[in-house]
Amino acid sequence: MVSCKPQIANKAGIIDDTKQVTIDSMNVVLEKQKIAMAKQKSIDSMQNIAANQKRSSVATHTTTTVTEKRKGWSGAAKGAVIGAGVGAVTGAIVSKKKGEGAIIGGLAGAGVGAGTGAILDSKKNK
Repeated sequence: MVSCKPQIANKAGIIDDTKQVTIDSMNVVLEKQKIAMAKQKSIDSMQNIAANQKRSSVATHTTTTVTEKRKGWSGAAKGAVIGAGVGAVTGAIVSKKKGEGAIIGGLAGAGVGAGTGAILDSKKNK
């Protein structure tokens, strides 16, 4: 007597082997693609680095920046601020009406300080 089960089992084994061979070949192809993609990424990054170096070397050779020193406050401006502060404090201390004294002293001090600063600036520039 001959049974069908061994033949079916044998065919099932062949099918399983065929499936496994197909899966293995697909895995090999995927690995090759991963390797090719990694190589391409390396090549691309090297090309980007080289391009950036070329750009930076060209930019450094062609670009010259001139930085001017900021001048700061003039002597007249400094004198006006200092004079206004000193005049306001003095006016508030001396006057009986503190607010009015501070305002008047500040204005007078600013005027005197600005004048003094301008005189010092003109002497400094000579």
